[in-house]
Amino acid sequence: MDIGVLTVPLGDQSVEEAFAYLEELGVDAVELGVGGWPGEDHLDRERHLESSEAREELLAAVEEHDLRISALATHNNPLHPDEERAAEADRELREAVELADALDVGTVTCFSGLPAGAPGDSTPNWITAPWPTEHKEALDYQWEEVAIPYWRDLADHAEAHEVDIAIEMHPNMLVYEPEGMLRLRAETSERIGANFDPSHLYWQGIDVTEAIRLLGERGAIHHVHAKDTKVYESKAREKGVLDTTDYTNEPERSWLFRSIGYGHGEAHWKDVVSTLRMVGYEGALSIEHEDSLTSSREGLEKAVDVLSRAVFETTPGDAYWAE
Repeated sequence: MDIGVLTVPLGDQSVEEAFAYLEELGVDAVELGVGGWPGEDHLDRERHLESSEAREELLAAVEEHDLRISALATHNNPLHPDEERAAEADRELREAVELADALDVGTVTCFSGLPAGAPGDSTPNWITAPWPTEHKEALDYQWEEVAIPYWRDLADHAEAHEVDIAIEMHPNMLVYEPEGMLRLRAETSERIGANFDPSHLYWQGIDVTEAIRLLGERGAIHHVHAKDTKVYESKAREKGVLDTTDYTNEPERSWLFRSIGYGHGEAHWKDVVSTLRMVGYEGALSIEHEDSLTSSREGLEKAVDVLSRAVFETTPGDAYWAE
């Protein structure tokens, strides 16, 4: 199992500088943004699609620093009711799949997207309850008329390029929890699976290791983000966890994204790693740093430190004691 990093927080460095820094930290893999909210500081999607020379230079830098590319990332909303925004997100995603194929990278990470609640609406609508009944009707519209047709077509595109699509389960997106992830996969193809990011599951009250078993036993985990969350119970008791307080107003929030080990202890992360191995996942644990209480570099370094003691470096041996 590899320790990886989504390189977005290192966007102020060149590719060479970022890779050298990560190599020094003992990182094994990188996840590179190619559009959408992650941006493309380290991998210009259009240039690398057009230029085999640019691709060769990137792969040479990856090899030089003893890294591998675990995934290309383009998190956006291809189901947005604004046609121009949806078209841009769709183009980014399809080109990311094509570029992953050209770079021999097996996975693209993304969001499911979120449609409007009805034809003609202009704002995406996250439905969290089936009542009043117009909310259930809106949810049916989002799934049946928008999401399923779109993702079936996108899954065909991914299959043509032999690339897996790893969707991050994220509130304010249509797929935000494991049952929704399995529904989208069942309605499309096995190319569609999870970019398993536990940070959004913690604050929803979802048991992360149970979610790993649920998805992993069905082969539905294509990639993993290593990202922690701390729920601050005193605030959660006052206002719950659906918290719209600004992320920078940390003392008033009921939860915060935290560096690995600052939301859940090292023992928990060892359990996460062990459960991933139980379900057959041996890919990257890609650190996504969004802890506002520390700097990007300190957060990355502390996360690498914890994960370096949690990941297994060898494959399982024979259970000689059971023979």
